[in-house]
Amino acid sequence: MTSTEGENRPRTSVEKVDDGHSHRGAFGDFGGSSSGLIDRSFREKIVVVGVTLSGQDPEQTELDLDELELLVDTAGADVVGRVSQRRLQPDPATYLGKGKTEELRELAVAFDCDTVVFDDELTPAQQRNLEKILGRTALDRTAVILDIFAQNASSVEGRAQVELAQLRYLKPRLRGKGGGLSQQAGGMAAGGGARVGSRGPGETQLETDRRRITRRIHKLEADLRAMSAVQDTQHKRRSRSRAAGVAIVGYTNAGKSTLLNRLSGAGVLTENRLFATLDATTRRLQLPGGEAVLLSDTVGFVRKLPHQLVESFKSTLRVAADADLLVHVVDGAGPDPEGHIAAVREVLAEIGAGDVPELLCVNKLDADRDAVEVLTRRSGDAVAVSARTGEGIDDLVAAIGDRLRKATTVVDLLIPYERGDVLAEVHREGEVLTETPGEDGMAVRARLDEVATARLASFAR
Repeated sequence: MTSTEGENRPRTSVEKVDDGHSHRGAFGDFGGSSSGLIDRSFREKIVVVGVTLSGQDPEQTELDLDELELLVDTAGADVVGRVSQRRLQPDPATYLGKGKTEELRELAVAFDCDTVVFDDELTPAQQRNLEKILGRTALDRTAVILDIFAQNASSVEGRAQVELAQLRYLKPRLRGKGGGLSQQAGGMAAGGGARVGSRGPGETQLETDRRRITRRIHKLEADLRAMSAVQDTQHKRRSRSRAAGVAIVGYTNAGKSTLLNRLSGAGVLTENRLFATLDATTRRLQLPGGEAVLLSDTVGFVRKLPHQLVESFKSTLRVAADADLLVHVVDGAGPDPEGHIAAVREVLAEIGAGDVPELLCVNKLDADRDAVEVLTRRSGDAVAVSARTGEGIDDLVAAIGDRLRKATTVVDLLIPYERGDVLAEVHREGEVLTETPGEDGMAVRARLDEVATARLASFAR
């Protein structure tokens, strides 16, 4: 990346990137299917834009733009330029100021870019105004994340959740264009490729389409409610087994799926890219004390996670809110691990999981041991691991067991010898500390949760 700035960074900046790719198509209309599995005939050229508002940190804006570049790359396009500006507040018409918008237009023309992507969500009016001025598509971070989710969704529920989020984002942005939908709703990109943010519904007449989208939203909501009812039944079945629930949460690409595979041999797809996992996976894990727990992977979080996705994925994210313990995985070798921790905790609070006990797991010892160990010490009661090599995994499993035992009580039971079923239940429900045969039966000291303790109260001594 070659910067046009000197050592003294001005209040606004423009950076140029030479990616070496030739541009093979002009900007076009959105299109494709909600599955997002469309081969692109060319990689779009993108200019990313970030604005530091009053009270915000310019360095954080740059970190956010770095992440936006990764998101754009994951979506299948190339960033060729970067624009940043400091403002007291967004311009209601174009988000940027008038002069900076003109500067952005000149840069877009110079780079022959296809699309301009803003790091913050644009209003429909801002998007329309920018497209008129720039002469090309204007998107925001939300559209890019929705595009990535559309590419990665594989299960029936995941595809329905992504489509619902897309339609909720699209509906207020519909507008007439030559008798059809706006750029957000119709057509394929020039050259036949699907454009970033484009994986949504097809083109129809505007008024008809509004009604169609509303009906489709209601249908998807009903389908997801039905799927949620099935999940409720499964959750009740698991609750009857009294196995504790442990949810692996964390920022996208922190290593959650790799950790799940390491702990349970789940065989979950792991890739070094953002949002590789969208569907929750649950496996059983045997702790050293003999207790079995249900271990679940979850969707990765990210800064400024679109509210449409949080709302649509609530049934999937519920596994975190229902858990007895959260294993919060953070990439200790990443550029901003503490910022990632804060972003994850913000989303957890939004989905009702803010009060669930948390065990911080600082991952990637193999990538940067010093950084991981420093963050682990600074975080207090945390565990450092390498999910890839397995280093520290035994310590993590022991810590999970210790945290879960804090929610249990040690009880003494006397179980008649003819009640082998009760003895088996004690072993199944908790951790048996001692077993001593006596005249009247087996004297058992065990660690049980509140529900199991109440159920076995008649055998207490």
